[in-house]
Amino acid sequence: MTLANFYLVCFLVGFLLSLVAVLSGTFDLHLHDLHHADFGHVDAGHADHPGHAGHQLSIFNFGTIAAFLAWFGGTGFLLERYASIWFLFGIGIAFLVGLAGASVVFLFVAKVLISTEENLNPADYDMIGVLAHVSSPIRAGGTGELIYTQGGTRHTCGARSEDGSAIEKGAEVVVTRFEKGIAYVQRWEDLTASPQ
Repeated sequence: MTLANFYLVCFLVGFLLSLVAVLSGTFDLHLHDLHHADFGHVDAGHADHPGHAGHQLSIFNFGTIAAFLAWFGGTGFLLERYASIWFLFGIGIAFLVGLAGASVVFLFVAKVLISTEENLNPADYDMIGVLAHVSSPIRAGGTGELIYTQGGTRHTCGARSEDGSAIEKGAEVVVTRFEKGIAYVQRWEDLTASPQ
């Protein structure tokens, strides 16, 4: 086998593996699970955020190996066939181009395809236990409005006092139940007051 044929085989294997990777994603063949190797992990998520386990992506995964073989083989074949350079220098150039191609694929997968956002958790959007401020006074037996932050976004909501008493504007309250778009609240001080 000549060196040109070796490069051509590497290119064809890399191209076919890339094709298999694309088809496995299209037809959900689960071949993409090969990226969970036991070496070369890079955290593609933000594991430092509470409640979020980052995605572990191996540097040596199906896509990067396929890209390396295709770029290495294609570059080596072209250099061997059409350039008159020393064969070790050609292997070095092909190797570097293969690494560059694999790096581009890895960075694309790690930065673009793998979500760095948290998965939605319904418990994060549960109203019970939310700490809020009254923005429009709650009249005795009536309805007012409160402002609260949830999921990093500021929200407003209609509110009633749990015991029917009036609550002034600016008071800190805790949602005790949520029914039909109305938050039933108690004063924070009342919940934290120690029984005597």
